[in-house]
Amino acid sequence: MPPSLNVLLRSRSLRLRLITPDLGAPQLDEPISWVHSSDLEDPTPFLDAGQLLLTDGTQFPAEGEFRKYDEYVGRLRGHGIAGLGFATQVIHGTLPPALEDACRNHGLPLLEVPDRTPFIAIIRMVADYLAREEHSRAEWSLQAQRAISRAALRPDGLTSILGELERQLHSWVALYDAAGNYVRMPRNRPVPSNIAAEVTAKVRAALDQGTRSASHLNIGGQPVTLQTLGRKGSLRGVLVLGAIEPLDPARTDIVNSVIGLASLALEQARTLDTARRHLRAGVFEQLVAGSTEVAARTARQVWGQLPREPLFVTASRQENPAPNLLEALELLADDYRGAVFYALRSDLLVVLAGRQHQDKVLELLQRHGPCGISSQTTMEALPGALEEASRALRRATELGRAAVEFSELSNSGMLGLLREEKAGPVARGLLQPLIAHDAAERTELLATVREWFANDCVWDKTARRLGVHRHTLRNRVGAAGRILGLNLDGMRDRLELFAAVQFLEETQPRQGLEQ
Repeated sequence: MPPSLNVLLRSRSLRLRLITPDLGAPQLDEPISWVHSSDLEDPTPFLDAGQLLLTDGTQFPAEGEFRKYDEYVGRLRGHGIAGLGFATQVIHGTLPPALEDACRNHGLPLLEVPDRTPFIAIIRMVADYLAREEHSRAEWSLQAQRAISRAALRPDGLTSILGELERQLHSWVALYDAAGNYVRMPRNRPVPSNIAAEVTAKVRAALDQGTRSASHLNIGGQPVTLQTLGRKGSLRGVLVLGAIEPLDPARTDIVNSVIGLASLALEQARTLDTARRHLRAGVFEQLVAGSTEVAARTARQVWGQLPREPLFVTASRQENPAPNLLEALELLADDYRGAVFYALRSDLLVVLAGRQHQDKVLELLQRHGPCGISSQTTMEALPGALEEASRALRRATELGRAAVEFSELSNSGMLGLLREEKAGPVARGLLQPLIAHDAAERTELLATVREWFANDCVWDKTARRLGVHRHTLRNRVGAAGRILGLNLDGMRDRLELFAAVQFLEETQPRQGLEQ
């Protein structure tokens, strides 16, 4: 820390005498950034706040008016000068009483500098003190950097790094994951309970922005610094420093080193995470295809288990997943040791979970768009449950709701009444010509019609989803209508086909696609 006026007053070689204020005043412990000498009537344009000004009083006449001294001292005080040193036995034999009164009135510390003490001695003492302080900070920085580097080599590298940072800065340090959840570190002090909720909210707001950022905040009267970790659009977490002193260059270097090491440690796991997601997608396709045993064996080796039955299938459309959504799902799956399973299927995010974990899944997914939930199901009935979740998702999107359960669709409206009348066999009879045509000619007209209805019969949108030209789509839908003897340009026949497809999906949801 830079020297203060008290340090100069205690120096026997300088022989300075305190005029005002009295000893023990807090102003005397304020740090001095530098010492400047000037005899100008207004030296403030050449001074910085926190400096000590020395003068021999050349600018003051021997019998100066109080007003002149008062204006001079007022300018110094208003500029933030730490104190004034006045040399006696040079120009003025004694300290001018008007200057002393002005300093008392404005609260500016005043020191008398005897004639045997040259200004350069005071300047040199402060310069030497600042040089020792700078050397000490550089030495501390070097030792702290070494301690951080040694911590990084330990088996629990990230935990050790953050623990060492907390020890070096004498503050609390917290790490939040990509979902904005507090990561408990056994060696670190916890976030103070009275500000924990607000810190978490600020962390999640920073993560939702998806860009690298640093924020210096005041939360509950405490200075708090937030620094995101990871790359733009793919943040891995947030480092939080609390109850920390202002960061000088040495402390800033330490913090930047830790940010770099923490970001590297988290980034190294990214490739592994990508491989795990590909593996999840493969395991999910095995489950849908009915290879439950193979999928379960794979899951046991990687995640410990698959969700226990009965379970729910939750679907959410994620064409461009939010930066922290997949990270949060991965953490959720790890926390519950495989009792929550997720996979990406094209742009459809699918999550499997039992009832006891379903609330956590919905809390997370609803922050990133609507979702659909199937009825309770088993692994063997997963294809049907996936179709239920997809239909519920479409309904949630249409209604602008955060979530829709399939049971709401199956138990309400005209389709619910028809379902009570066991309309499934009638639907299969109506669609049998189309099913037979697809099987014989190896076409996918039923799948095309299903996708057309799923997109509200919008030609361009359906064509993009199927990856075909809209004219090709119109030809396929027209062919399906001719095979079934229906005019799909009219509302009556279109509604009849729509209802038939819905009830066919209930009895054999994937049959049209498989055949």
